[in-house]
Amino acid sequence: MLYRLPRAVLADTFEAFRQCGRGRRECMAVWVGPWAEPKAITQLVHAGHTAHAGGVEVDQGWLAALWKALANAGFGVKVQVHTHPGAAFHSATDDDFPVVHTAGFLSLVIPRFALGEIGFEGAYLAELDESGRWREVAVQYRLELT
Repeated sequence: MLYRLPRAVLADTFEAFRQCGRGRRECMAVWVGPWAEPKAITQLVHAGHTAHAGGVEVDQGWLAALWKALANAGFGVKVQVHTHPGAAFHSATDDDFPVVHTAGFLSLVIPRFALGEIGFEGAYLAELDESGRWREVAVQYRLELT
């Protein structure tokens, strides 16, 4: 599926990551949108988490509250997004602890704590396949900036 991602949501994501991680810690967010518009991403939700230079741990209470709020609004998580300190890749921890465990779910990793230019340069996009394995996909095949 090719999601429509507003440039403003991407810019908000980089700003949130820079404020949260301050160039020293990873940070995580999710992109959400209405189920009535399956291809639409409409907003960023900064995850409740603890973080360090090499990872994040999502607060389970925050996650439960997110699911409830999204269900009430008719929204869903379309993509999880987080930073890495150096090059972007999908780590074993990323593989094992996604926010969603459904085939087709996307996980975007932004390099260098999102301190670079706003965009997908050096980013790594992984998609969960039918067998439960993550595989790299080209950003332009899954995310269209609008």
